[in-house]
Amino acid sequence: MKTIIAPIDFSNASANALAFAAELANRASAHLIITTIAGENEDTGQTENELQSIVSGLKKSIGPGFNCEGLLARGNLIAAIKKIIKANQADLIVMGTKGASGLKKILIGTNVGEQVKKFKVGDLAGTGCLVDSCRTCTNCKVGLEQYCLHGGVGTYNSRAKDGSPTYGGYSNSIVVHEDFVLHISDKLSLPAVAPLLCAGITTYSPLRHWKVGKGHKLAVLGLGGLGHMGVKFGVAFGAEVTVLSTSPAKEADAKKLGAHKFVVTSAKEQVKNVKGYFDFILDTVSAPHDVKLYLSLLKTDGTLIMVGIPPVPSEVPAFSLMDGRKSLAASGIGGLPETQEMLDYCAEHNIVSDIEMIDIKDIHKAYDRMLKGDVRYRFVIDMATL
Repeated sequence: MKTIIAPIDFSNASANALAFAAELANRASAHLIITTIAGENEDTGQTENELQSIVSGLKKSIGPGFNCEGLLARGNLIAAIKKIIKANQADLIVMGTKGASGLKKILIGTNVGEQVKKFKVGDLAGTGCLVDSCRTCTNCKVGLEQYCLHGGVGTYNSRAKDGSPTYGGYSNSIVVHEDFVLHISDKLSLPAVAPLLCAGITTYSPLRHWKVGKGHKLAVLGLGGLGHMGVKFGVAFGAEVTVLSTSPAKEADAKKLGAHKFVVTSAKEQVKNVKGYFDFILDTVSAPHDVKLYLSLLKTDGTLIMVGIPPVPSEVPAFSLMDGRKSLAASGIGGLPETQEMLDYCAEHNIVSDIEMIDIKDIHKAYDRMLKGDVRYRFVIDMATL
């Protein structure tokens, strides 16, 4: 008999997911396990009664032949669900709990195809900014799918090879080829891991490519969603990290993130003191800014790496590069091997993004706040509120 597990937390999202799970179980003559999680020391009497009341209600409404049971588990949600999956050999999990469902591009695997070898039902899995590529060009063959010569397929606002649109993480589920799915550690907070698949890999990749580390002086230009991850990785890799920002108010945050120095770029004396000082500048700014000013802060043979995308082209006189044999470069996200490497590194070193979790109904307010720079430092949508 097939087994379906439906974790609930007695919210509206849970009710909707449970109704869907019950319908599936009834149609497939499957065994439905409804579970909820209690704290280690929590008095579970009332919760148990509510759970059994739900089970009784479903049996009454669907019919006496409906195979359903309630199961109260304790402790960490993800760990408890994995234990239930293993014990009951679940074929499907229908998530509706606020703590685990729909986190941006991170899901508990609810089903796998017969040919899938890298994942099993119950694994924590994530999908980043890519869901496909040609897989045959020279870049794809060496794990640089982000630079696919025939054009990769983005996770959102893109077109799959069959012409169908991709909708990204703004959905209850997503079907992805296993080659573009990543293993997620259960050691870290899932909401805070989600932005690693975008901002995390966007900053990790160039720092690794240019081998930034101990003995280097790294400047991170801009302290936002990208910048705060650049600081965390730069510090973890052993570099001396300086934050360059137009906002003096961000100095305290920069220091909390581990930055060693802070320079207000509108303060002429502070800028003068770091002329020719840096080996690398990670430019995370997506607003128009004077790139040639920051090139002057590089040492001879220094490199400015752009990961932000300003809306207008930057004016860069050739002499600003010639004077010191400096380099201006740019970098996108990472390929699948490097993204998995980044996730593993973060799990080992306890690195996640600083986030604010929001309900889907607050998306417009969050967007307005983002435009004003009023977020520390990434919004994550709880898709259980969809």
